Amino acid sequence: MGFFSNLFKKKEEPSSLTDLSSLGIDLHSHLIPGIDDGAKTMEDSLNLIRGLRDLGFKKIITSPHIMSGGYTNTPEIILSGRDKVRAAIKENNIDVEFDAWAEYYLDETIMPKIQNKELLTMGDNYVLVELSYLIKSNNATSYFYSLITNGYKVILAHPERYPYYHSESLDEYMTLKDQGVFFQLNIASLTGTYGQAARSTAERMIDNNMIDFIATDLHNERHLNYIRDSVKLAYMEKIINYPKLMNKVLI
Repeated sequence: MGFFSNLFKKKEEPSSLTDLSSLGIDLHSHLIPGIDDGAKTMEDSLNLIRGLRDLGFKKIITSPHIMSGGYTNTPEIILSGRDKVRAAIKENNIDVEFDAWAEYYLDETIMPKIQNKELLTMGDNYVLVELSYLIKSNNATSYFYSLITNGYKVILAHPERYPYYHSESLDEYMTLKDQGVFFQLNIASLTGTYGQAARSTAERMIDNNMIDFIATDLHNERHLNYIRDSVKLAYMEKIINYPKLMNKVLI
């Protein structure tokens, strides 16, 4: 079935899922208050964390943006914020583990951080990165190469959302996979939150066993509602039961 015909395919059968507990861990969210475009207050953070707990998550690894000219966070800012959220979780008796790393925007400012081993990582030196949604980087391949040759395991956030990779084939994605890049799908992409092209691409990537991690990329209550809706979807059940899904390597 072609790329555009996928946009109009018949309705899928609903899933048998009741929650997302089999994932165990959410590795991408924006839940430290006031430091990026996610939670604004500690109350926001706690409400969103409760929502993820109620969906069955046992561990949350939040990932504030680090982006030159946008969110100039540092590891120190992020870890300090993590500790404040941890204290609030404990004070409010919320039964969930909470940690933090970062979502790094790939541009020229990443290079000295790579060379100086300054990146916030999780698990066996995994690092979460993102690209521009608007313009295809001419340097993405060199950034990935530098990360990998310096010992990092690269997880590309929401590859289904980059329109310049959308095509009839999945060749652009296969090139990245061949380079050693892992793919993290946004759960809400399966609901059409980011548009039908992103949804169709996400489904085709699942069909071709290209997804390594899935996560919420949770920013606010609206996102949380989309993630709740995803539990009903056949493609959510398909990816959550994929035997090679890697979420738990970050526990």
